[in-house]
Amino acid sequence: MTTAETIICLVIVAISSLPFVILGIFCYRSMEPVGFWSGRKPPKREQITDVKAYNQKHGMMWILYGAGLFLCSLLMILFGERFALVAVILVMAECIGGIFVMVWYHNKLNKKYLKED
Repeated sequence: MTTAETIICLVIVAISSLPFVILGIFCYRSMEPVGFWSGRKPPKREQITDVKAYNQKHGMMWILYGAGLFLCSLLMILFGERFALVAVILVMAECIGGIFVMVWYHNKLNKKYLKED
């Protein structure tokens, strides 16, 4: 891969993963409870036992997903020609597997921080 191709790929990867990191930072710093599902309202403040911890853990989840996506893609760009299959598997595992892990972790956080009715 030429230098220009590498730079273009890095810019595309950064643009693709940066929104997840930014979302994570906003969630981490939010004073109001954050949501996870698009189109679904987040829980109310009085429904959560520790809003700060709930938001920070959701924020870290998004930050790690974005950073992991960037790292896996960076490895694919840097070592793709020599380790193409491994690089593709890493990126796919992060993209698809990461979403399943985030759904599992979100449900775990809900069990931990949402008050019983």
